[in-house]
Amino acid sequence: MNFAVFSANAEQIELCLFSADGAHETARIPLPERTGDVWHVHLAGLAPGALYGLRAHGRYAPGEGHRFNPHKLLMDPYARQLHGTFRWADTVFGYTIGSDHGDLSCDRRDSAAAVPKCVVTDPNGFDWGDDRPPNTAWDRTVIYEGHTRGLTMGRDDVPKHQRGLFAGVASDAMLDHLTRLGITAIELLPVHAFLNEHFLDVRRLRNYWGYNSIGFFALQPRYLGKDGIAGFQKMVRRFHAAGIEVILDVVYNHTAEGAELGPTLSFRGLDNASYYWLHPDNPRYYVNDTGCGNTLQVSHPFVLRMVLDSLRYWVEVMHIDGFRFDLGTTLGRERYGFDPCGSFFDALGQDPVLSRVKMIAEAWDVGPGGYQVGSFPAPFAEWNDLFRDTVRQFWRGDASKAQVLSDCLLGSALSFDHNGRRTWSSVNFITAHDGFTLKDLVSYNRKRNHANGENDRDGPQENYSSNGGVSGKTSNSEVLQRRARRKRNMLATLMLSQGTPMLLAGDEAGNSQGGNNNAYCQDNAIGWIDWSGGGGTQEAFLCRLIALRHKYPVLRQSRFLHGYERDADGRPDVEWFGADGAPPQWDDPRLRQFGVLLRRAALTPAFRQTRQTLFLAINGGNTIDFALPPVSDGSHWHQMLDTAMADGVPASAKPSDSEVEIGHDSLALFVLTEDPT
Repeated sequence: MNFAVFSANAEQIELCLFSADGAHETARIPLPERTGDVWHVHLAGLAPGALYGLRAHGRYAPGEGHRFNPHKLLMDPYARQLHGTFRWADTVFGYTIGSDHGDLSCDRRDSAAAVPKCVVTDPNGFDWGDDRPPNTAWDRTVIYEGHTRGLTMGRDDVPKHQRGLFAGVASDAMLDHLTRLGITAIELLPVHAFLNEHFLDVRRLRNYWGYNSIGFFALQPRYLGKDGIAGFQKMVRRFHAAGIEVILDVVYNHTAEGAELGPTLSFRGLDNASYYWLHPDNPRYYVNDTGCGNTLQVSHPFVLRMVLDSLRYWVEVMHIDGFRFDLGTTLGRERYGFDPCGSFFDALGQDPVLSRVKMIAEAWDVGPGGYQVGSFPAPFAEWNDLFRDTVRQFWRGDASKAQVLSDCLLGSALSFDHNGRRTWSSVNFITAHDGFTLKDLVSYNRKRNHANGENDRDGPQENYSSNGGVSGKTSNSEVLQRRARRKRNMLATLMLSQGTPMLLAGDEAGNSQGGNNNAYCQDNAIGWIDWSGGGGTQEAFLCRLIALRHKYPVLRQSRFLHGYERDADGRPDVEWFGADGAPPQWDDPRLRQFGVLLRRAALTPAFRQTRQTLFLAINGGNTIDFALPPVSDGSHWHQMLDTAMADGVPASAKPSDSEVEIGHDSLALFVLTEDPT
């Protein structure tokens, strides 16, 4: 086994071997070789399963950015597997807790008993058989965001020994459910090894979401089960066999070591000044563009190399199909600020492996100039929070939102139509793990996060939600009908808009978190999906929606629609109508009713042009007779969807030529056909 670790500022690195149970250190071996800033040693006779850690010698000078402390056992940044559970103890800190000198003091107690051990392993030995990535085109992609534990802990049809594990995520029950919905990609919340924050430990809570990474190559042990790493690989293989891609939510913007008062577990002890952005005027302190205490210095050559090595590992060894980058703006930060041509993006763009998989950015962080939606380079897609907020506001009844919604329906061209980007660059969503579920969005006017132990101060304050007249649970049939219709309207807007739709797991089943919009620490019934409401009309409605999206390419185009005339027939690729058939009054803040006629984009290659024409009528007001766009002789409008109906199936199958009644607060989809049947 060859062990190698980067450190530009260490004076010596030691390899520590441990007994099979991790309780005793059995050998301490200096890494005798140094090639540039990489320290390394080759040992014969070690077998998979051997446990180890690292210690780094050097200056303990926090004021100069150095925090070497050989008394602290360090996890290998490249470890593929971890053994044991991290335990909060005074010994894990590089300084002496309670000292008058704070983090300037140096603690000389050994931390090995409280730190997980790294495991020598060979994940390349897995037999992938004939596994092939689905390689689903972006314009056909429908993403389902879920949590490894939360997806299955509440499902009785998943074998009990698989619940909460990777095996459960790819169980027969889950695969049947996802394929029935029409999902093409599952996006898993962080599966990299992560830790519970100390303040959660004190409150007897634990990090549930996993945005607190400590290892970028190792899987979170609590998800593995008896198969170990192979359990994850089996999961991916089963998803691929079902035609579903696997996307990982990854956190390369910060680590679990936190700010200057955090523990010394890996990167801080190996080379604090290289791995992290330190304050230029006082390197004792960390730049905190992430809001999590520290910021990983991805622009540093060896930190960038680690991130790229990690990404390639997940693609080449674990067969992952794409990544969603948490706080992605941080990854594009250089010393002068965010740069879409920065080192991270340049490295990805030229990489022969990574340039071929799906890349999704959460295009913001809390640093200066952190909001960068629309600024990422191709081939990135980005979470579009403007879509989320606009759809919520329009269907809640807010004024002056029809105008913004019109842009969202066409892929948010104002944000994304530049530098050759495509409509799929906008990842559209109504709900995500961070915030209200769909059911809570129509059941609560404000958040209820008291279970998090922060006196309801955490979580976003503005959710653009509305409870329909009663807060929380109710048996009032009118309120329930009002809520159900608004949910259908938002889901329909999501699936019928240009861009890439993302659905939050459990929304199809009416899952609720009791008004908690920040369930990051609720590894319990609050955070887990309640599937008891599944299989009803809402799920059937969603299946119908996704099937319509898959059936009609006009709803999922790659090129933006701007009203350009098409060469095929001289007609514009998109037209807008008011309810009376005239152009909408876009300058009216009370505008609530409008329609959009969709054809194939004018710039679509000739071989992909079709005569397919759809019309989407949106009514955010009272019931109205909606004028349909005029058609030629022999053509008719056939209604395919009506959100006024619980299952979305229109009440009448009779074709229409002139106008049709659209119910209050609803939308309808029509397809132009020459055959009245």
